[in-house]
Amino acid sequence: MSAKDEASAWATAVQGLAAKRGLRYEPVGGINPKGGPVALCPGGTNRITGQLADGFWGAACDADEHEEGGLFSKAVLPDGVLIKMHAPEAAEAMPPFNVESIEARPADFLEQRTSRRKVEFESVEFNRRFLATVPKEYDPVALREIFSPGFLDWTTTISNEVDFGLSERQAYMLWRLRGRTADEYAAALDTGAGLFRRVAAEIREEGVHTFPPGPWHAGLEPFPAR
Repeated sequence: MSAKDEASAWATAVQGLAAKRGLRYEPVGGINPKGGPVALCPGGTNRITGQLADGFWGAACDADEHEEGGLFSKAVLPDGVLIKMHAPEAAEAMPPFNVESIEARPADFLEQRTSRRKVEFESVEFNRRFLATVPKEYDPVALREIFSPGFLDWTTTISNEVDFGLSERQAYMLWRLRGRTADEYAAALDTGAGLFRRVAAEIREEGVHTFPPGPWHAGLEPFPAR
């Protein structure tokens, strides 16, 4: 299969999954009208938006894109899927943070240790598999105190390489594709839903108000009044 054919097959697979789950599909994600909620994944290829999994609203698009193919059959293909949701409640409860899979890019982590503050957790398995960091101006203890042992244990059961975090009042998860199939994409969405539900449960334990899941988390409507 040529790179162009593979890109077409991938787009067809994403559209099929979107149709099956009742999601909005766009070849390239745009921005929302002026005055509307901020759109998620603007400019993202093969963007899908809506209730990505049961009780989980957000948007997803291609990630880690690169060019493949020969002179007459070049195409841009993804090695990952980026899943996002609006999360103002989480931003009130914890600092911006990144949790990155160490096995994915081990050469990158020395530089990150000097530009960000590493967060060590009590879970040996979590620390072995992931590098968690916060910007230098934030206290790493604030993040360590929020994530419970149960949450840390659950993340280590994820069978795929993933990164996740919180930035600019948006939660994200990056799933590195093992194969470009609808089943693989569905697994990514379901895992993202499980991850974000658990993060919401962690911050509720801190007494932080959380909104019920809805289109506001996907940027389709403004957030309701508290």
